[in-house]
Amino acid sequence: MASSLLDTPYQLSTEQKAFYQENNYIKLKEVLNAEALGFFQEHITKVVLDLQETLPALDSRDTYGKAFLQAFNLWRKNPSVVPLVFSKRLAQIATELMGCSGVRLYHDQALFKEPGGGITPWHADQYYWPFSNSNTVTAWIPLTGVPLEMGPLEFSAGSQAIVAGRELSISDESEKEIAKNLKINDFKHVVEPYDLGEVSFHSGWVFHRAGANLSGQMRKVMTIIYMDESMKAVEPTNENQANDLATWCPSVKPGDTINSELNPVLYSNGN
Repeated sequence: MASSLLDTPYQLSTEQKAFYQENNYIKLKEVLNAEALGFFQEHITKVVLDLQETLPALDSRDTYGKAFLQAFNLWRKNPSVVPLVFSKRLAQIATELMGCSGVRLYHDQALFKEPGGGITPWHADQYYWPFSNSNTVTAWIPLTGVPLEMGPLEFSAGSQAIVAGRELSISDESEKEIAKNLKINDFKHVVEPYDLGEVSFHSGWVFHRAGANLSGQMRKVMTIIYMDESMKAVEPTNENQANDLATWCPSVKPGDTINSELNPVLYSNGN
């Protein structure tokens, strides 16, 4: 069923690889099928809804809290999620888009945006990551179709080329300051719905956001963060990076290859 698809190679064209290298994001259709997504949606939703019960009411949260319900490393919480997170199909795509020899898992996270949930402000993910280089990519995997009113991921194509805004965490300030800078630099702003089975991949430094969920349904998304299999840790430059290093790379010290038990190799050309 899902396991055979998840280990089946996805054929990327030369044009698709070139598009990613230029824009640092790409959306790919028919990466997963309805059967697989239905299975994983059921198991991922159970974990996220348990988390929701412990949170304050939506209208009493800050901008970050209103943006999404966030659950991490589901592969450690529910064995049924492991085949998705360890999928060779997804890891192969990540490897080929980056042009590296293989990828390790950094961590996974579910990002569910509640009905009435607010925007996810402009940001670059790698602000949070204590990595030695920019060879990172996140797979954004909608578990259902995502129409525009549900708040799909939006990209500023090619914006990995600029440094301004990289020092900002997800916040009202990042939404305002990064939006202003992106407008000045005239990067293409891409806002599109996602079909069922469509998956996007984006780099750690490309700027992206998501709109509010104006629908009456939960926006259900799973993400998997990949890094070059040779990635090394660096000395954290902010508190978020220090927390990430301790949480997602236990026992790894600055200067070490990030190869803890939480960071297995998921795909390698050497295998």
